[in-house]
Amino acid sequence: MSSSTSSQSKLTRAEIREIYAQGEEAVITFVEGLVQQLSEHESELRELRTQVEVLLNQQAKDSHNSSKPPSSNGFKQSRTKSLRQKSGLHSGGQLGHPGSTLEWIEQPDFTEVYAVDKCQGCGLSLIDTPVLKWDLSQVHDLPALRLQVTEHRSEMKCCPHCQTLNRGAMPSDITSGVQYGSRLKGLMAYLSDYQLLPSQRTIELLSDILGCNISEGTLYNARQRCFEELEPVELHIVGALQTSPVAHFDETGARVKGKLFWLHVASSDLLTYYCIHGKRGTEAINEMGILPQFKGTSVHDGLKSYAQYDCLHGLCNAHHLRELVFISERYQQSWAEQMIQLLLDIKTNVEESKQQGLDGLTSERLHFFTTRYQDILTEGFAANPPVASQTPKSRGRLKQSPPKNLLDRLQKQQSAVLRFMYDFRVPFDNNQGERDLRMVKVKQKISGGFRSLVGGQIFCRTRGYISTLKKQKLNILDELRKVFMGNPTIPVIAT
Repeated sequence: MSSSTSSQSKLTRAEIREIYAQGEEAVITFVEGLVQQLSEHESELRELRTQVEVLLNQQAKDSHNSSKPPSSNGFKQSRTKSLRQKSGLHSGGQLGHPGSTLEWIEQPDFTEVYAVDKCQGCGLSLIDTPVLKWDLSQVHDLPALRLQVTEHRSEMKCCPHCQTLNRGAMPSDITSGVQYGSRLKGLMAYLSDYQLLPSQRTIELLSDILGCNISEGTLYNARQRCFEELEPVELHIVGALQTSPVAHFDETGARVKGKLFWLHVASSDLLTYYCIHGKRGTEAINEMGILPQFKGTSVHDGLKSYAQYDCLHGLCNAHHLRELVFISERYQQSWAEQMIQLLLDIKTNVEESKQQGLDGLTSERLHFFTTRYQDILTEGFAANPPVASQTPKSRGRLKQSPPKNLLDRLQKQQSAVLRFMYDFRVPFDNNQGERDLRMVKVKQKISGGFRSLVGGQIFCRTRGYISTLKKQKLNILDELRKVFMGNPTIPVIAT
């Protein structure tokens, strides 16, 4: 039978009787066509349902229940539900907080005296009258800003005995007849790579405040010089992170000449290292050179490329909490709420134990939390049974629901999820790595991207050094000046 699907769906009773009258074989062929049509419709319906499910899931996700940034929320007015437990403290400054009001300076830099020459009542001269007391005020303000030009004179003397020409030694950072000094160059790097000003705005600021008209080439050369001087410091940071007991890893997209690159970070509470690369996964991670040598605990968000390295792993539970919130809201599954509460309870117990000076939970608490974790997973799997079979035309892995995918990961990677419970050095989340990437995203919002790969590399090395300085509570401007004097500070490795 050659009838099309559309014609079959429009057959009248008379046409059906006509097929019946043609005999058994005609009826069999007709029914087979209907079965095929039904199978195709069922397959299309399943695919459409899958697409609708994906679209509904995408629509239901925002910053509070996924890894999407708050800027993606658009005009949604829904209030973000915090997963943090209340501390019991009131908002604002706490009792004993030192505050930040201006303090009286005992030895001011300058003193202005406003004399009383005559009496405002009778006009009598008061020049020789002694002062009873002073009405005092102090004003904290900037001095008038302008470039200072220092002429360096190196004496040249000829020895009368041997006729040797001798020259007085100038500082090592003076390399030409007329140049900008280390403070100004340090300020250029500070504005570009710390305050994240685009080149043109950096030039405008220096012109408006200091009255110096530097070129874009001068600014670039200063940043290039900083990059070169910091090479040994960066190698030191990489080596220190390789031997760190805990290190954080993360990555984010970055544009280089309009093309998608990836900016990677490896960091600790004292050190930061950035690397920009055309790849996101293994190739880039190997080129960074930290994880291939790393034997501590790597904290990350679960990117598969990280899992292949022979070290302990700690997964970011902030990501898990957001995923669990999504499951609870979108699928109304109670196990997700239970898992949220369990993870937060463990976090609270760990923090309280740390405050008490303990280095671990008791075996009883570990057993209780582990058992509870597994019980919740069992309840979740009962609500999300595995997919029975593939459709005839489908290929690859079975498509599973988001709840089932999350359950599989929580079960397979249980030790990494709960690493913070077993090792107090490991944090609950990967917020350190995410914080270290946050300002990189701010730079992208301001400047858009990098004009060249070299420009991205300059930013990464300088920004990594600045981030390290900030973590170690050093004055960034002073330290950048030392870089241009050829004497950069080597960061402290561990507390």
